[in-house]
Amino acid sequence: MRRFSSYGAIDQRSHYFVPRTALIERALFELTGDENQSGSYITVWAPRQRGKTTIMHEVVRRLRQREDIDVASTSVETLGGQPDALAVVRNVAQRIAESRGMEAPPVDSPDDFARLFKRPHLAKPLVLILDEFDCLAEDAIAVLVRAFREIHLLRAEQAHLPVAERDFLLHGVALVGVRSVLGVESRAGSPFNVQRSLHIPNLTADEVGSLFAAYEAETGQAVAQAVVDRLYQETQGQPGLVSWLGELLTEAYNPHRAAVAAGSRGEPALNAADFDRMIAAALHTLPNATIMNLVAKVREPPYRDFVLELFRTDRKLPFRFDEPHIGYLYTNGVIDEELVGDDRFVKFASPFVQKRLFNYFSYTDFGETGRTHAPFEDVSEAATESALDVRALLRRYERHLRENRDWLLKDAPRRADLRVREAVYHFTLYRFLCDFLDAWRSSVLPEFPTGNGRVDLLIRHAGRRYALEVKSYRSLSEHQEALRQAASYASQLGLAEVALAFFVDTIDEASRMRYEAPHLDAETGVTVTPTFIATG
Repeated sequence: MRRFSSYGAIDQRSHYFVPRTALIERALFELTGDENQSGSYITVWAPRQRGKTTIMHEVVRRLRQREDIDVASTSVETLGGQPDALAVVRNVAQRIAESRGMEAPPVDSPDDFARLFKRPHLAKPLVLILDEFDCLAEDAIAVLVRAFREIHLLRAEQAHLPVAERDFLLHGVALVGVRSVLGVESRAGSPFNVQRSLHIPNLTADEVGSLFAAYEAETGQAVAQAVVDRLYQETQGQPGLVSWLGELLTEAYNPHRAAVAAGSRGEPALNAADFDRMIAAALHTLPNATIMNLVAKVREPPYRDFVLELFRTDRKLPFRFDEPHIGYLYTNGVIDEELVGDDRFVKFASPFVQKRLFNYFSYTDFGETGRTHAPFEDVSEAATESALDVRALLRRYERHLRENRDWLLKDAPRRADLRVREAVYHFTLYRFLCDFLDAWRSSVLPEFPTGNGRVDLLIRHAGRRYALEVKSYRSLSEHQEALRQAASYASQLGLAEVALAFFVDTIDEASRMRYEAPHLDAETGVTVTPTFIATG
């Protein structure tokens, strides 16, 4: 019986997989060309854990079935710490030669490296695949791709000659990494402007569905469509996360795992409750290499402040790949681009990634909120054993913020104008609610329906659900739109009412009286209760 696996390349005999046939066929065509044309020199790129290595393994397997072409494939990841460009080039030449079962010629210059791809070192056209190529130092990348460029240009000049008469037999090249423009960061300009680019996207919703269809066919255990839909929504089809959550769902959090493993057919379907237990553990208690890598990327300046800025609710950031912070975070799988009409904006790579980062910042940077109320204080206006008043909770948070501002925000990250970043208020509100409601064993779950700024908090207390949308207040026109959005959100949850928290610098009592009035949305019938929180 196969399994879901998120550890390294997929083994089709042991793991559920998506064939990704179109991507493999395109890579093969780019690298081999047709009968009258040599292959291309391409970059194969995507953020980490998109399946690049698995796809290229299949490409190599298919190439090795051909008798008219040789293939050399090697990873250069371990050379990433080597600052000596020529030493790297010499080592790469050695690895290529070893993969072909031959002795590498002496390499004392880039020209010597290029001669490796001439006769008599090669007997047939060669397709070369270098994995983890962008781990190399910039100077080493520049030397290698300049050599590839010169070979490519000379090969183009000799395109009219039979293959046996051409000087170089380097037929096609694939440089695999997380960047689409490998080598062009060289200070001397782009040495590799002849390459094509093959981007590896996330899995589609149908492809994620096909993984669970294969699981159902092999095990006889159904997976509710709502579960598959939610898993796709949480991950946006990121292959590593899909496989990890799939593994957790079908094994660790499958109440019928033993029966399924024993070959018993027709076990009860994996349902929404199973998914809820799994996703809660994945978000709060379970380590994952992909997420740990993302946290490592964002916890230090300058990326920390940039990511915190993404939690702003009053504006979107334009997506510009050439902006260093955006390019870095995109290629490392932290963010993605959101297309709105003809405009592109930054968003988090997936709701799951956003939630894990929200949890990280909430518990590491803003985990201490202090005492939320006195030991014998009557808090029944806000919470009882049977009900909550969310507005009263927000009033308590506002007072708590005002009374503890000096120490609570002492080390809070600030913008260039010294204003506390909006995300800080999101984190402190979330932690305050968690701490205040802990005595009732209530839960507060952050949700990010758009992946771009907007924060919803779903509170479960005394068997009921309470929805709270959190935004920054900027103008009256956006106030009306926020009321509409909050009503729509509550309607999707099947709730008749929703609380809406507005963070604002200051607000006078007359404005409170006017704009905190409950709003009945005509379209949904949902009552929205807005509350302003003055951050002062």
